Amino acid sequence: MNSAERSIVRDMSLAPQGRLKMDWARDHMPVLARLRERLSVEKPLAGEKVAISLHLEAKTACLAELIRDAGAQVTITGSNPLSTQDDIAAALAQSGITVFARYNPSPEEYKDHLIKTLESRPGLIIDDGGDLVSTLHAECPDLLENVKGGCEETTTGILRLRSLEKEGKLRFPMVAVNDAYSKFLFDNRYGTGQSVWDGINRTTNLVVAGKTVVVAGYGWCGRGVAMRAKGLGAKVIVTEVDAIKATEAYMDGFTVMPMMEAAKHGDLFVTLTGNKGVIAAKHFQVMKHGAILANAGHFNVEIDVDALEQIAVNRRIVRKDITEYTMPNGRKLNLLAEGRLVNLAAGDGHPAEIMDMTFALQALCLLYVHENHKKLGENVLDVPYQIDEQVSRYFLEANGMQIDDLTEEQQRYLASWQLD
Repeated sequence: MNSAERSIVRDMSLAPQGRLKMDWARDHMPVLARLRERLSVEKPLAGEKVAISLHLEAKTACLAELIRDAGAQVTITGSNPLSTQDDIAAALAQSGITVFARYNPSPEEYKDHLIKTLESRPGLIIDDGGDLVSTLHAECPDLLENVKGGCEETTTGILRLRSLEKEGKLRFPMVAVNDAYSKFLFDNRYGTGQSVWDGINRTTNLVVAGKTVVVAGYGWCGRGVAMRAKGLGAKVIVTEVDAIKATEAYMDGFTVMPMMEAAKHGDLFVTLTGNKGVIAAKHFQVMKHGAILANAGHFNVEIDVDALEQIAVNRRIVRKDITEYTMPNGRKLNLLAEGRLVNLAAGDGHPAEIMDMTFALQALCLLYVHENHKKLGENVLDVPYQIDEQVSRYFLEANGMQIDDLTEEQQRYLASWQLD
């Protein structure tokens, strides 16, 4: 049985459409192209099985094909029910990669796709949000012995891994790709900053300038979203639970206040905290008529959609990816993409050039685990600085830029404690 026959996808006839999108992304990912030149010849993952759970769209497909070209047998599933693109899933299945993913599966189907991916008995894992690793530890412990280690893409996933590690239950090394400088400085900040507003603007077709935007969370993703909102002409309020981050937001020129107060002023809300109940029933009660709610955190728990459903006296779909909720007093609140990741559920995710860097980190870190897993322990690990820097160097070279190198005298000076 070939990969297309093994796969579970919506419609294989969509494959040509998906391939066009993948070709466009591939043409704008020069760092992966450089890696492909080397890895497709060396085949360092020959004989290895790799399981991937990521947002299944065009840039992800380019990473999956790179890993396949490096010699691995690849099985892939989605990491969010609304971020899988059915044409991409079909194109990958046609290309020799086994795919278990459909757009908007039921919760039962989503879990089944994760388990089927794990049943490929992978030696290496790439995860986004921790669903694959959590399912492996909780529901498929008999498959743990096959796994050498893997990489995690997101803040949320790393929190889950740290919890597993703290309880002494993590059974293999996982590299925290999200925490690499080349990830959070660029992907989280510039990628999220642009793609969130791409998703919101595409979905609402409304102007941002002049509106009050409330950004919940001032991590790297929150910084990016706030910065782009300001650039689009919005007045920006930041809510935080961390005093240091709140101070930074203030020094960056944003207004800082608790969500209960911000809820009264906001025209548009974006949550990026990784936590649940950030916008809750008490906040809905004081929001303006017409307020728009969007989430850019990994899971759909940051906005309490259940509470919104219970409070509302009516709900209707007013536009693709917009659900309007009518409150008892007639006010209407608008929820984007069911409270799921607005940049992926209602958009195409981060720009290709940004994901080029992130997925180069994923590929290089996967090779690092493959080559060193026996001495890495059962831990959550930082990305080695050499890999982090290498990706940025590749990016600069691909864009025709060069930087200076330290002279031997400068190196000696920096390494010495003496004054002269």
